[in-house]
Amino acid sequence: MTEHARSRRGGVLTVGFGAARGVTADELLAAVDAVLPPDADDVRLATLAARAAEAGPVAAAARRGWPLTGHSAAQLAAVAVPAPSARVARLAGTPSVAEAAALLGGGRLVVGKTVHGRVTVAVSA
Repeated sequence: MTEHARSRRGGVLTVGFGAARGVTADELLAAVDAVLPPDADDVRLATLAARAAEAGPVAAAARRGWPLTGHSAAQLAAVAVPAPSARVARLAGTPSVAEAAALLGGGRLVVGKTVHGRVTVAVSA
């Protein structure tokens, strides 16, 4: 799967995301929509705890009726990921936000870290 996560009717898709401070709901949902099939039926969002408390991600989750989970930098840093980033480690205290948050949701990565504007997303199933 290179472009979209496979639809998993009955299965959970966890979209991990990292984003710039102040990201809007529209920005976040555009990034998510770029990697999820339109018929994805059990989606969860996960990210760094500080980002999960911001208005944009809260509004995006509410708009779609998806749960939103925030993880500490230490929790995210404990997850082995295929594409860690030294820049993200300096800024967020963990070498991965999107991939690590997706993997903490369970399953395996089906979409690796993908950048869309001010949002980076990854998907596990």
